[in-house]
Amino acid sequence: MSRDSEEGVGRVKAPNRRAGEMFARVIDIYGNDRMRVFCEDGKHRIGRIRGKIKKRVWIRKGDLIVVNPWDWETETKDKLGKCEITWRYKKNEISWLQRRGKIPELLDLNNIPV
Repeated sequence: MSRDSEEGVGRVKAPNRRAGEMFARVIDIYGNDRMRVFCEDGKHRIGRIRGKIKKRVWIRKGDLIVVNPWDWETETKDKLGKCEITWRYKKNEISWLQRRGKIPELLDLNNIPV
């Protein structure tokens, strides 16, 4: 029996950097499938839960997620940019990513600026 099957972690999805995906943390939940997220590039955005995972995944405040920023949305000073939430990590997947150093230090829950 392999070590990964004992931990319950099979394949862990990594953000597709070529498609523009990145790690983010959920800061606030607004309702109507929208939430405020802090992305690994240091920006706050309004995240919308993708329709494919909307009914299957329950996203809470503080969760580590994968987002895909909207490149067609023009960002202004008074308005936050938008992104689509495509994946939520479970606790065992987060610990696996932390052990391998994949999660940026900026996304530690204690380092996030409000």
